[in-house]
Amino acid sequence: MSFIKRVLSTVTGIFVFLFICLFGLIILGALLGPDQDDLVNVRPNSVLEFSLDFPIRDYAGKTEFKEYPFLNEDDKNGLFNIIDAINYAAVDYKIKGISIDNNFINAGISQTKALRRALLKFKESGKFIVSYGDIYSQKDYYLSSVADTIYLNPVGVMEFKGLYTERLYFKDFQEKSGLKMEVIRLGKYKSAVEPYLENEMSDNNREQISVYLNSLWDEIKNDISDSRNISVERLNVIADSLLARNPELAKSSHLVDKLAYHDEYVSAMKFAMNVDSKKDLNSVNIADYAQYAANKVGSGYNKNRIAVIYAEGNIIYGEGEVGVVGQGAMNKSLRKARNDDRVKAIVLRINSPGGSALASELIWREIDLTKKVKPVIVSMGDLAASGGYYIASSAYKIIAEPTTITGSIGVFGMLPNGKEFAENIGINAEQVTTNQNAVTYSFFEPLNDKQREYIKEGVLDIYDLFLTRVSQGRNMTREDVEKIAQGRVWTGSDALKIGLVDELGGLDIALKYAAEAANINEYSIREFPVFEKDLDKMLQDFGLVKTKETILKEELGEENYKILKEIKAMSQKKGVQLLFPFNTEIK
Repeated sequence: MSFIKRVLSTVTGIFVFLFICLFGLIILGALLGPDQDDLVNVRPNSVLEFSLDFPIRDYAGKTEFKEYPFLNEDDKNGLFNIIDAINYAAVDYKIKGISIDNNFINAGISQTKALRRALLKFKESGKFIVSYGDIYSQKDYYLSSVADTIYLNPVGVMEFKGLYTERLYFKDFQEKSGLKMEVIRLGKYKSAVEPYLENEMSDNNREQISVYLNSLWDEIKNDISDSRNISVERLNVIADSLLARNPELAKSSHLVDKLAYHDEYVSAMKFAMNVDSKKDLNSVNIADYAQYAANKVGSGYNKNRIAVIYAEGNIIYGEGEVGVVGQGAMNKSLRKARNDDRVKAIVLRINSPGGSALASELIWREIDLTKKVKPVIVSMGDLAASGGYYIASSAYKIIAEPTTITGSIGVFGMLPNGKEFAENIGINAEQVTTNQNAVTYSFFEPLNDKQREYIKEGVLDIYDLFLTRVSQGRNMTREDVEKIAQGRVWTGSDALKIGLVDELGGLDIALKYAAEAANINEYSIREFPVFEKDLDKMLQDFGLVKTKETILKEELGEENYKILKEIKAMSQKKGVQLLFPFNTEIK
């Protein structure tokens, strides 16, 4: 026993020593480290390397460590930091052009469209954009189609075949495992819970998916058609016949301009820039340049401010964090912006499929209080559906991308039930009560008729409130809202036609309207929320603790982990949900 104690004390001592050393190095780095301008060296006659293989968020996030403020993080690799960097590069004499080189973009379609729009604006400066790919996914090609010249590896791969998505159904799994979901939903299109009720897709769900996929595909085709001077009809033929399935076909279809190896691509850029073929090409990565540009752009001061508050991720009841919307952080941000005399207007940037009905209502309430003091404009990203639309509905103006997925005005309630599973493994639950309705829900018992009636009553109340919020916010009759509700999903283009949004465009349009509403011409931007970080998360980020998520991914593989995560997420949802009708990945 004493031997074990000595071993444990030695291991503990080593861990504490390493921990102290690590923090010592961090403190030293914080005190002595160079500023960002020294870290990013932008040399004259440089090319901006446009590679976005990291996950793109609208908002990179600001994180504060209460105990260790020197570790505070303020990343500048969010979507709009990158767009600012593109805009700055257009007037930066050191940057001669942009190279989109093996991009493998990790962003949504609306985010990609926003980047594409910024690149088109960059071309107005007269500087070049060229693109190279060993592999072009459809999203990569959609972005790269703005380039003056598109290169493809002679033995490379290109994908141009149209969009698709798929949905997993769990009804048989529930029957076999004994783990079931008790479901109550309102809205014939509210199909978030459909996989737990059926083994195949309903006609209503198939209809709405088909409509919005075709709308997205039309937008992509129209943009590519304009940039490549290929008719939309011809693009459909290319997709249907897979006329870009190999490099030669892609070139003969005029989707790409040249078949070349990467060294030839670099040599062509050197020639165009009058760089000696024996010298290296000066370049700077977009992520580094975004930080560099943020320091330059953000150096100015203006007494007038517009607050941009990001609601990005699932809506939960709680504080929230980067990638998760909680009423705690959101409402703190709204109050701070509302009470700051320097903030003249607020833009709420939403990229959320929704979630908790209670949290959505609490955020809505804070927005409603805020708009009585200052104008609130909404800018929608990839998603502003269900709870995401709920919190947007009362804004002064709603701006959406044509490819934004929005609407989904519907409600569902879902509770996991493990009665059969428990019986299969020899567990029996017994309840003792003082009143006949003391048990409103038990994981080990199916819902009885009275329990289901009470839950349905709550779902009906939330749906009625949702209709009221939209009706009042959009100045529509309840009957008109009901016609476009039922949980149905719309793209931004279609949402404009039916009155759910006011205009199509990006964050820049929302900022313009915010400035007009506040009657200001010049302003600086202040971003919210600011998140706090705890010690456990910090240790995980530094690799001192291997997270449970990492272990599961290693054991199950990425695809199996996604399935497990989806099942777990649905089983953990509490209360009535205002959620996008399905988790979807467009491919």
